[in-house]
Amino acid sequence: MSSPRLTSTSFAVLGLLAVRSWSTYELTQQMDRSLGRMWPRATSKLYEEPKKLVAAGFAAAETEAVGRRPRTVYSITEEGRTALARWLAEPGDGPVVEFEQLVKLTFAEHGTREDARRTVAAARAWAQERNAENLLAARQYAAGEGPFQDRAAQTMLAGAFFTELYATVARWADWADEQIAAWPEDPAQATADPDQLEEIARRADW
Repeated sequence: MSSPRLTSTSFAVLGLLAVRSWSTYELTQQMDRSLGRMWPRATSKLYEEPKKLVAAGFAAAETEAVGRRPRTVYSITEEGRTALARWLAEPGDGPVVEFEQLVKLTFAEHGTREDARRTVAAARAWAQERNAENLLAARQYAAGEGPFQDRAAQTMLAGAFFTELYATVARWADWADEQIAAWPEDPAQATADPDQLEEIARRADW
């Protein structure tokens, strides 16, 4: 029988098993808490991954009792640690941007100016909402109180990225709203500010 095909999600789960042993429920909770911002995946799919890792020999499953109900707890094997190290040796792919609000703004001339402004306002609200949780976590780690504080050096890298991302979206939204507010009522009649085009080109030359 051929081994199951392992994906980046499989190795993300294997990475969590390298931190400690988890039940499938705990894995999905931790996946959402720690990796959900950078690797969102459906919970139903995550329940399949530990079984695939066991079939590949990279994880072991053990049934234990919780009250009257049994649960399966998964832990990483030595083969799993070797496989994880091999996966980490490859640099991986860069970000994939999926931003529905930006797609809508790309075709803003077919709607109204206020439609576009509401879309930008929603983007800024998204950044503020996401950053509220991010700020709380950042303060916890800075105070030495974050979950798995011994791994703060690793989690700090992702924390810094999302801190910059949320701030970038908020700053961009403020700028975009200023631009749209200056448009005519009919967005199809809008023209680009030459100075802004020059500024974008200057900033792009980094």
